[in-house]
Amino acid sequence: MSTTNDTLDSIKQAQQNATLTRDLLGKSFTQASGLVFIDLEPTAKTLYPVITPLRNQIPRVPGRGGTATNWKAITGININGLSLGVSEGRRGGIVATSVQNFTAAYRGYGLEDSVTFEADYAAQGFDDLRMRATEGLLRSVMIGEEKLIVGGNQSLALGTTPTPTLSDVATGGGLAANTTVSVLCVALSFEGYLNGSVAAGVPAQVSRPNADGTTDSYGGGSARKSAAAAVTTANDASATHAVRASVAAVNGASAYAWFWGASGAETLGAITTINSVLIAAPPAGTQTAASLPAADFSTNGLVFDGLLTQIQLPGSNSYVFTMPTGTPGLGTPLTADGAGGIVEIDVALKSFWDNFRLSPDLLLVSSQELLNITRKVIAGGGAPLFRFNLDGQQGSPATVTATAGAIVGSYLNKYTMSGGQLVQIMLHPNVPPGTIVFFSRAIPYPLSNVANILQMKLRQDYYQLEWPMQTRQYQYGVYADGVLQNYFPPAFGIIRNIANG
Repeated sequence: MSTTNDTLDSIKQAQQNATLTRDLLGKSFTQASGLVFIDLEPTAKTLYPVITPLRNQIPRVPGRGGTATNWKAITGININGLSLGVSEGRRGGIVATSVQNFTAAYRGYGLEDSVTFEADYAAQGFDDLRMRATEGLLRSVMIGEEKLIVGGNQSLALGTTPTPTLSDVATGGGLAANTTVSVLCVALSFEGYLNGSVAAGVPAQVSRPNADGTTDSYGGGSARKSAAAAVTTANDASATHAVRASVAAVNGASAYAWFWGASGAETLGAITTINSVLIAAPPAGTQTAASLPAADFSTNGLVFDGLLTQIQLPGSNSYVFTMPTGTPGLGTPLTADGAGGIVEIDVALKSFWDNFRLSPDLLLVSSQELLNITRKVIAGGGAPLFRFNLDGQQGSPATVTATAGAIVGSYLNKYTMSGGQLVQIMLHPNVPPGTIVFFSRAIPYPLSNVANILQMKLRQDYYQLEWPMQTRQYQYGVYADGVLQNYFPPAFGIIRNIANG
């Protein structure tokens, strides 16, 4: 004990003399020596987006067993428009009533995660990994459910992609003269668009290993590839050629993957959200068209049909408008009406009223379409839309303040009985560029006995499982089981194939 005290006294004395410190300890301590406190804030920060606006607002109701929910709807009365006039002593005509049957199959969905014992030990005193695992799972399922609500596709097969139409352009590219370019196209569903990229390729059939050692196979969202088409650039000794390519728009497609190159060696070079592309250089990807199977893998039998799919199903009576192809590679953008409106949106809103006497109250758009709508409304609005505020305080010079930038947050629907109704424009994280979704949140008819036009009907809402231990790790799952139930598809619609501009 006396030796320890003597040592401590020596250290204290040495600390008062820098030279003596070096002599006794043999070195000077710096930050680089590593003997520093780690200023680590407790718990990891969750810095990822959880944006699920439709999941948050769509009502969730319990199911009542069975494998599917079924309902009938009376969609029209006196559908033949019989005249009401009757002759003396006679009875009137007999009205015809239209009735439609609907069914929607339930689907289970969920994800899993695990925490090893060692990871749990290592995190003690810093964060609760087991809590983080289940929290992250729940949020992941919510994010995934939002995507299913937007564009899950169980029923709408895209089929075989049409054969491209090609033309040579003498300028604007980097292709050599007298070069033959072969082009194929693959239409992509919403899921195919989300999961495809030029770098990673487009998914065909997906074989997914599961947490229990089993495997599930499902369509990754790609249609059957088209036949190849070829064009030879003009023999004019220039190296500035490009190729314009287009296909007939495919019902249900959210995007198109383009493969080009020498015949038999076509490689993925672009994914577009319109039905055309301008080919100006060799392809940047590595996936070859030859590697894609000659089959349609655009549907996923493990999920329910989302809103985009339900709108585009044959017989839905939803509003669907496809923008014309226009100049291949450029497409056709929205059209300003010169009075602060958009021609295509007005035509859609008029159709909703003329055919079904209803008005959507929400437009779901991507960032691209939000910007395009804003530019066309402001540029085509006639008189300037800016106001300058003057600071008129006595004794100080007048100053002018202006806020740069503008955004269109709502659109005036002219076709309502109340003389005009504002339709909210919502930026949605999953709506593809080139698409505008018309969404109705209100019951369209006062006498309707439908509580919700759209709802998630669930045999089982979110539940968490902690599996029995088989290894030294904690295993968790978060699941739900349900379906998106749409009582009145005509209350929804889309404008698709919109070019940027």
